[in-house]
Amino acid sequence: MPLTGSAEAEAQRIAKGLRSKDLAVLNELIDWYQYRLARYLFYVTGKRENVEDLAQETWVRVLERGTQYDGRSRFEPWLFSIARNLAFDQFRKRRAFSLDTNDATDSSDGASARELTAENQPSPFLAAARSEDAARLASAMESLEPIYREALLLRFQEELSLQEIAGITGAPVTTISSRIYRGLAALRSGWQGGTNAI
Repeated sequence: MPLTGSAEAEAQRIAKGLRSKDLAVLNELIDWYQYRLARYLFYVTGKRENVEDLAQETWVRVLERGTQYDGRSRFEPWLFSIARNLAFDQFRKRRAFSLDTNDATDSSDGASARELTAENQPSPFLAAARSEDAARLASAMESLEPIYREALLLRFQEELSLQEIAGITGAPVTTISSRIYRGLAALRSGWQGGTNAI
């Protein structure tokens, strides 16, 4: 997605800072994106364990590969692509893993997305989670298959375009659109049925 105006200037500033390995720019990015990155990794992996390690490794890769970010598009898709690749590399090392299965939703430590909070950055999603309906929605999201959970999170929570999500996941835009449609249908079905079995 092409950038315009101040967004383009900001992306260029970030690209320049990453090319020169400017730690002040990296620290600024960490401040802005750490919570969103941890939330994304949690939803992709379905487990709280290792989220901190994966997030830290993502920032190391951002610094190491900063010259690859050209500043012609938003920073978020590039960041989430690195995080996604690291998460999948970790899964491949442990065992054969596919986002097409529901294996990642079995959280061994009992942690949930509702427990992943930002210290001074309440997202609209977590602010609403104080209500019963929002808590039910968070629980329903956790029970979705990872491919649908990821598509919904990137589209509605991170507000990325279908093209940006396709770039992150390596799937065609039509597939992303289908995943969003199916994920929403599963949420709607579970919501109307009053169950968490989605």
